[in-house]
Amino acid sequence: MKRNVILLCLIGIVFLANAQNKKDTAIAKKEYTINGYIEGLQKPYVYISINYKKDSLAVKDGKFNYKGSVDEPTSVYISYDKPFGQTFYVENVPVEIKGNANALADVEIKGGHTQSEWRVLEESTKELRAERRGLNKEFHKANNARDFETRGMVMDKQDKLQAKFNEISKAYVAKNPKSYVSLNEVRNLQYSYPEYQEYLEVYDMLDPSLKKTKLAEQIEASLAFSKRGAVGQHLADFTQNDPSGKPISLSSFKGKYVLVDFWAAWCGPCRAENPNVLKAYNEFSARGFTILGVSLDENLEKWKKAIEDDKLPWTQVSDLKGWKNEVSTYFGIRSIPANYLINAEGIIVAKNLRGVALENKLKELLK
Repeated sequence: MKRNVILLCLIGIVFLANAQNKKDTAIAKKEYTINGYIEGLQKPYVYISINYKKDSLAVKDGKFNYKGSVDEPTSVYISYDKPFGQTFYVENVPVEIKGNANALADVEIKGGHTQSEWRVLEESTKELRAERRGLNKEFHKANNARDFETRGMVMDKQDKLQAKFNEISKAYVAKNPKSYVSLNEVRNLQYSYPEYQEYLEVYDMLDPSLKKTKLAEQIEASLAFSKRGAVGQHLADFTQNDPSGKPISLSSFKGKYVLVDFWAAWCGPCRAENPNVLKAYNEFSARGFTILGVSLDENLEKWKKAIEDDKLPWTQVSDLKGWKNEVSTYFGIRSIPANYLINAEGIIVAKNLRGVALENKLKELLK
């Protein structure tokens, strides 16, 4: 009898141990691993960004690795060496990255099902991405030479190219409503500042199952912000201080067309756009048009110096809270430069006008 009891105890221990091993294995499987090898890569680190968090991966003999876990398929951005980087997806399965340092634009990334879907979309935009890299080089060359005319033409080409990317994204979402790639493409559309109704229509293409995800919660919050700044909406009044500390309200400009221009001294694209905005101001300020600059700066002196250096004569305000500026936060501004053009009654008639687009719109409105 005693032997039987001992035997049963031993069997129970083995059973429990086996069950625990299975549990541990299941838990272990709930993670992804990234194993990379970039032949000839001399950089000491590569950098990844996931869920708005950044991390560095040490590189040894071209090899690097990383591991983590996600609750749902999630996009990751990895940067090898400026300006080369890639987006890919992780979903708690192994990811392999292979390539050559002399051809970073062609690095191959293999992973799970979502990554396979992403590679199909990425391949369809290969030529457009090469065109974008070329335009970025042209922009920086013109900007460094202070060739504003050429830079303006390049910016116009960049905007048209982005429109092509957006159309490809929309078509992909319509064709693949259950894909997490589609969900992420909808999220990324917000950075192009689409009209609220357009953004809502694309979001509604998604399968209901995707609208229960964490990323969908972020998109719905962005939609709420987007509605506040939609064309046809009354732009909410606000008050912030000018560089001297004097409170200035948007409502004090009632009766004029006003460009509410979000920018910052540290923002290169904003500073590059300022000559175009200045040109429009000089041409139309005598015809009922003005500008209210809203700065996302934190440093008062740098802000004031930028205003002086760029010779900006219009009213400027800021709360000096950087990206936590209360006005930009209220409207969900996630990238700058950004702007709203309102009419004499404070109704938004256009938004995010860059280059000659601002001048053309003002010619249309102020005949």
